[in-house]
Amino acid sequence: MAGTVVTFLPGPLRGRVDVPGDKSISHRALIAGACGTEPLRIARLNPGRDVRATREALAAMGARIETEGDVVSMLARGLHPPRGVLDCMNSGSTARMLLGVCAGANLPAQFDGDASLRRRPMDPVAAQLRAFGARIESTDGHLPLQLLGRPEIETRRFILLAPSAQVKSALLFAGLFAGVEVQVDGDHGSRDHTERLLRYLGADIEWNARSVRLAAPRPLRGGSVEVAGDFSAAAFFIAAAAITPGSAITIADVGVNPTRTGLLDALRAMGTLIDVRDARLRSGEPVADLAVEYRPLTATKIGADLALRAIDEIPLLAIAAAFAKGTTTITGIAQLRSKESDRIAAIARLLDLVSIRAIAEPRALAVLGGDPKARPGVVETHDDHRIAMAAAVLGCVAGPLSIDSDASLDVSFPGFAAVLRGLRAI
Repeated sequence: MAGTVVTFLPGPLRGRVDVPGDKSISHRALIAGACGTEPLRIARLNPGRDVRATREALAAMGARIETEGDVVSMLARGLHPPRGVLDCMNSGSTARMLLGVCAGANLPAQFDGDASLRRRPMDPVAAQLRAFGARIESTDGHLPLQLLGRPEIETRRFILLAPSAQVKSALLFAGLFAGVEVQVDGDHGSRDHTERLLRYLGADIEWNARSVRLAAPRPLRGGSVEVAGDFSAAAFFIAAAAITPGSAITIADVGVNPTRTGLLDALRAMGTLIDVRDARLRSGEPVADLAVEYRPLTATKIGADLALRAIDEIPLLAIAAAFAKGTTTITGIAQLRSKESDRIAAIARLLDLVSIRAIAEPRALAVLGGDPKARPGVVETHDDHRIAMAAAVLGCVAGPLSIDSDASLDVSFPGFAAVLRGLRAI
């Protein structure tokens, strides 16, 4: 993946910022629109490459998608097997959830992705969908993968071996596109964006932190979905303000789904001043404006339940811990070993560049707080957008800090570097 070396400079952040639409919700809105019987207009769709992968894959299966300004319309029509391989690019959400769609709709399909996605495990979702009745062949549990069809529906009740919003959503979409009731147990509080969106669009669905049941599906409503601002994108500005003396920012229209906001709870425990303002609902999702001000940080313990609600933000919590007084421990993060990169190892390397010791274990991380200062060198991002943006946050205090390539930023937040510079220029 080609890109440019970018250097991030130190300095406080002040002002107001908007973030792109939520990537997780955007994937789900496109898929729901492909299942409905009426047109669905989606405003504020995430512009990144991951969501483009889902959009192009659905188009390859016959979904009619039109764009007018910043609104994308999904026009209801039946899906058909794709003629070529579905290129999921770098998007695990695309691969796993569309595997559920194809299993439910009984659409033979081949799935592939880039080198990074080929390293990420697909067996957790493939095994569940095989129990549903799908015939799936993978490459040692990874992409490339082929779904040969779903001769008949077998299991309709599933137990997750580990909490996963992507696996859970794949099973819900399988039931939705097959037109059958499904139940998923063993969830332990993973993201509930699919459940909220399906209820908003008229599905008969019930869930709690442990279980979700989708009744025999009825046609989803059309109409409009306005995607909330992406909390995972906002998180980088939240963390940057939390560690940088003199910072005070407001992030507008951010999704504050409680399954996603573990970062806020952890940073508050460390001493950051965070104010949630004008809380409201948007297309079934809680949204608010977040005001964040710098305060000196102290170490804390982050357990597995809290880590699950901040799983994409663990690199940022590790960076905050680097500036905190004492040793911060984070547990229950084994799944970070198999993201776009081994994020636990990447975090340890990143902190080593600023002379902070991080003790990485298979399922946990301990960070010894201190006075981070960048040493000569360039951060290897391994084409992982979250590591690239985490390095930008670290550079706000410990910089100047350079990354080897900015190409991965287009996965979720095109223009991120320019937005960060704009906050410093105010």
